[in-house]
Amino acid sequence: MVGGDAHPTESDHVPATGRADVAVVGGGPIGLAIAWLASVRGMRVRVHDPAPGSGASGVAAGMLSPVAEASFGEEALTRLLLDSAARWPDFAAEVANAAGLTGIAELGYRTEGTLVIGRTADDLAEARRLWAYQQGLGLPITALDATGLHDREPLLAPRVRGGAHAPDDHQVDPRRLVTALRIAAVRAGVVFVPAAVHDLADLDADTVVVAAGCGAAGLTGLPIRPVKGQILRLRAPGGEPPGFRHVIRGYNDGRSVYLVPRLDGEVVVGATVEERGDTTVTAGGVLELLRAAIDLVPELAEYELAETTAGHRPGTPDNAPVIGRLADRPDVIVATGHYRHGILLTPVTAQLVVDLLTSGVADPALAPFTPDRFTRTGQTSVREEIR
Repeated sequence: MVGGDAHPTESDHVPATGRADVAVVGGGPIGLAIAWLASVRGMRVRVHDPAPGSGASGVAAGMLSPVAEASFGEEALTRLLLDSAARWPDFAAEVANAAGLTGIAELGYRTEGTLVIGRTADDLAEARRLWAYQQGLGLPITALDATGLHDREPLLAPRVRGGAHAPDDHQVDPRRLVTALRIAAVRAGVVFVPAAVHDLADLDADTVVVAAGCGAAGLTGLPIRPVKGQILRLRAPGGEPPGFRHVIRGYNDGRSVYLVPRLDGEVVVGATVEERGDTTVTAGGVLELLRAAIDLVPELAEYELAETTAGHRPGTPDNAPVIGRLADRPDVIVATGHYRHGILLTPVTAQLVVDLLTSGVADPALAPFTPDRFTRTGQTSVREEIR
């Protein structure tokens, strides 16, 4: 089984010689998936990253939730999320096979769906506004009363008022995914260069792909900002699987929280949203998350607090990703700014970027997400484009 902190069995630090077809800057899931698929297509690929998988993916919960996370005014982004979610089963199977795993379960891939819960009457009223919007888009989300919720998850607190079920929202373990993608990339011939990149001009490659998360700002000048998220990992007593199966997204007295159960006994609890550049785990952040989580699933009070971490989501002015060629540097393709959707958008981003590398032509699906949207006159964001 692929563990969260395992390393590829093959050596991935092969000396880099000669000019590469593609240099990928950033060894998170998106950078690794691009490198792997490009190498499979016959390209000579290098990944430049001093510590692959140490960025946002090491903190992420791995929710694949295009329905529960569909939000007002983000129709173009929602279409991309749905497209990528539809690709995830095949993508997971291909990654698992390429990494020599026995199946997608070793990636922590689960399909029980998501329960979205309102604990108070006010929480439920606010959530129902969003569900009505999501249903209006034709998304599969079904309202449940308190009884229906408890039938699905008996451990929920007695006082929850109601909720909804999104059956097509899945999950994966990002740490296991990164490990598997590294193995797949090495086996496909990708060369890893364990060093930071400070200037794209230093890279000896025909095309550079910048998939460096928040680091893309300094390399490209794009408006990528760090959005801090504190996240907790709890451990069920005895290491047994948690007492609930669904991903739970809860609204509790106006605060949102998510709970992601893993079969190995872990429960991921997250996450704060802070416009800050530090990665300090604070007592207030931990208290806020634990209080909201335990109010929804009281049993969690008996779980071990196994890990507290903080990381940075790469946000953009419109909170949508930036994917495509730089207008003033056609030899540079960016794949960054995925904010809270990086894991979910990995398959579609990787495929569209590799298609662009292969054909030189951008898929129309990328039109709302090109880098030049932030400089075009009168057209500065995805939200504005779809109004």
